[in-house]
Amino acid sequence: MNVSYFFQLFFGGLTRGSIYALLALGYTMVYGIVQLINFAHGEIYMIGAFTALILASVLTLAKLPFLAIVALGIVVAVVFAAGYAFTMEKIAYKPLRNAPRLAALISAIGMSMFLQNYVLLAQTSDFLPFPALIPDLKFIKPVEQYMNSSQFVIFMTTALVMVILTFVIKFTRIGKSMRATSQDRVMATLVGINVNKVISVTFLIGSATAALGGVLISSHIGQINFYIGFIAGIKAFVAAVLGGIGSMPGAVLGSFILGWTESFATGYISSDYEDVFAFLFLILILIFRPSGLLGKSSKQKV
Repeated sequence: MNVSYFFQLFFGGLTRGSIYALLALGYTMVYGIVQLINFAHGEIYMIGAFTALILASVLTLAKLPFLAIVALGIVVAVVFAAGYAFTMEKIAYKPLRNAPRLAALISAIGMSMFLQNYVLLAQTSDFLPFPALIPDLKFIKPVEQYMNSSQFVIFMTTALVMVILTFVIKFTRIGKSMRATSQDRVMATLVGINVNKVISVTFLIGSATAALGGVLISSHIGQINFYIGFIAGIKAFVAAVLGGIGSMPGAVLGSFILGWTESFATGYISSDYEDVFAFLFLILILIFRPSGLLGKSSKQKV
């Protein structure tokens, strides 16, 4: 067995899992609070990446320092994408909050298709080159044959986001309001919690992590097109269901398991069936544990 190749696949799967986790966290947070599968979540990921691409191109022409381009590109992309998600929630989801779940689901699919075609018409159907926003790190050089700088930054960023989100959910006032709303929305309203504000903040946080993931993976791969959000969104949804939809630790666990499954299966078997491996693994898990690895059979909690 080639140890070097094994570790390349391991860190490749870790990178995939990190990106899936940034997306899956948004899926599971929204579902935990409003019982909605936001199928337009992947498009927010894509819009964040396109925003960073456009801004980086403009700032490069303005001859700003590289670090300024990176910082402004990521911050503006995250804020802009979060604004899209906030607007989407107000227009497409809030009016349907008391409607049957199927209505909100159809609205989410409609928003996904709308945003895909909006970016397609505004940009192009071709793949566009994406600038390398992640600099080379000197201390990575000794292990560069296994993991490069962008993979390291992606994993560390995901770990930092998970720590911050855990702190916010467990120890802040808005986090406690989110947990209360998740457990019983009516009772949360009766004790004075602004449920509409909580839902909006949840969409903002989830979309911000998705946009961050979109910028990071686009910089790592070096290209982007209007369709990247759909594929990544579906994979992240699979990861969230795999771990237990509504469970934040489950979303992270499911993401890493899915990332490693895809990486090792494509590396040792065939890359032609990458998506097949992902969905086959999901089917097997759900046959033996329908609620997911860390999911509960009762009402899910954030």
